[in-house]
Amino acid sequence: MTLHAALHVTRETFALDVDLTIEPGEVVALLGPNGAGKTTALRALAGLLVSDSTIRLGESTWDDLPAERRPIGVVFQDYLLFAHMTALDNVAFGLRARGTRKADANAVAARWLDQVGLAEFAGAKPRTLSGGQAQRVALARALATDPELLLLDEPLAALDASTRLRVRSELGRHLRDYPGHTLLVTHDPLDAMVLADRLVILENGRVVQHGTPREVVRQPRTDYVAHLVGLNFYRGTADGTEIHLDEGGALTVAEPVSGPVHVVFPPSAVSLYPEKPVGSPRNTWPATVAGIEQHAHTTRVELDGTPTVLADITTATVAELRLQPGDPLWVSLKATEIHTYPR
Repeated sequence: MTLHAALHVTRETFALDVDLTIEPGEVVALLGPNGAGKTTALRALAGLLVSDSTIRLGESTWDDLPAERRPIGVVFQDYLLFAHMTALDNVAFGLRARGTRKADANAVAARWLDQVGLAEFAGAKPRTLSGGQAQRVALARALATDPELLLLDEPLAALDASTRLRVRSELGRHLRDYPGHTLLVTHDPLDAMVLADRLVILENGRVVQHGTPREVVRQPRTDYVAHLVGLNFYRGTADGTEIHLDEGGALTVAEPVSGPVHVVFPPSAVSLYPEKPVGSPRNTWPATVAGIEQHAHTTRVELDGTPTVLADITTATVAELRLQPGDPLWVSLKATEIHTYPR
């Protein structure tokens, strides 16, 4: 059965108005900048705040159910394991709170600890567990009650980079086996792209874009989404192969289009030169280095010009050009690297 949620929360300076659907076995990722309403949406679903929301699963509604009676499992960012309890008791807690006999609850908890690869840590206290182990105990606790909806609130944010890759893979495996509905709240685009079947992007309490990871990556609709997926993003008006950009400047594209369009291309498609280049590129313009930032194996250069642009270049190129903020350069971009789609 499809989960339908119409989430409406009003505060003094903020209003959330979001409609969500989640299919059985589907993982939906909720992304957005700070203050967009991600945590508010999660808390409304969990029944942790007063709202005018409507939540329906099949013929049943959860609107009037208090948090403790909703068929929901939650994994919080900091896991919130009970420090005085063992891992086994933490996992069994939800079942015990719902009236399950201790022996039966412990048996279910033991099975879940085994399923997440922590059977030998059943008697361990949270302070003795690594971050990855604590995350798995929290996941087991959330799933032990057989919830209809699993809420994951930044479930990997507390992990260091070396642990995060492994735990993300493990979490993905467990989510694929979970038959219920999953909502993942995250600020990390990689977590969302790897774990989610569908993305919902929030800005200022509203949905600005939704779709599969592939759809969102290929056609961002806002500056935030474009930044999230790492693309240069512009709005313009096309007339044949010429696009006049709203912020100034023009670009030539390979295929003729017309009317209002979005324009995107990756920073890796941008080339930089100390002098105006000659040859095949159909787009060149002068710019000034505004910032330089190391990104893994490449260097991202922010350039002020008409238009402004981001370029990803190798460290060797940085050394060759001896780049410094304020340096004048020429930007070059092939028409075939530019992707357009209707606004």
